[in-house]
Amino acid sequence: MSLSRTARRISLRALLAVVVAAALLAIVPGRAAPAGAAAAGGGHPAKPVIVLEHGAWADASSWNSVISRLQLLGFTVYAPPNPLRGLPQDSDYLHQFLTQNPALQGQPVILVAHSYGGAVITGAAVGDPEVKALVYVDAFIPDEGDTVASLLSGSCLAGNPADLFNIVPIPGAPGDLDLYLKPSLVPECFANGLPASQAAVIAATQRPLATSALAATFGPPAWKTIPSWAVIGTADHVIPAASQTFMAQRAGAHITDVNAGHLSLISKPSVVTRVILEAVQATG
Repeated sequence: MSLSRTARRISLRALLAVVVAAALLAIVPGRAAPAGAAAAGGGHPAKPVIVLEHGAWADASSWNSVISRLQLLGFTVYAPPNPLRGLPQDSDYLHQFLTQNPALQGQPVILVAHSYGGAVITGAAVGDPEVKALVYVDAFIPDEGDTVASLLSGSCLAGNPADLFNIVPIPGAPGDLDLYLKPSLVPECFANGLPASQAAVIAATQRPLATSALAATFGPPAWKTIPSWAVIGTADHVIPAASQTFMAQRAGAHITDVNAGHLSLISKPSVVTRVILEAVQATG
């Protein structure tokens, strides 16, 4: 065999190896380009990571419909647990997840929250340069000096706690209590607009909120330096639309109204997803 023919075969094999490797890299799900790198041939930055924070009396599964839509669009999504142990603790927990998680190092982040989670992300994003946008979904958007309790005017949860909650002591936390929504309140207060069977499951699987979370005074908010968006359920009974609109306008948020109750992330996931994509596009 001639040297030239041997060289030609080696070159063809090398070329084939490169093509196969490139194809495999293209189809591996969730594989992201290095931080700051442009997509091959397109000149566009890598997609940001979407981090979703759930609220009180819920868990990360409340984001399931939104997560599936975002993943189908090729986004990497995380929905870490919200401890619901108190505003400082919950914000610190999420801040550590954002800043110390190796999977997020150097990655731009769109931070999204529902309900009480809005108060959590407003503190957790402070001092994190990778958070490019805040998206609030039927959520609290507190300012410095606010408490969650002070923002509940007109809420179906503003009343005698004994009438609203099943109250359970927290072991090892003297003076603090866990608040469970009374199941009878869930269909019309917390989950209005959802089928009764779905509201019953939400009532059965709810995670409690510590009473200390309602009284903690809020510090400097992240929305003063990070652009924000707000999805406002016009039929929300937990955080009335008027209160949400006031907070969103105060924060300079881009507002989208939706005909939904407090759980628009479940009842209107396509709208919530669209607003997240607007934040991605505006900050990309």
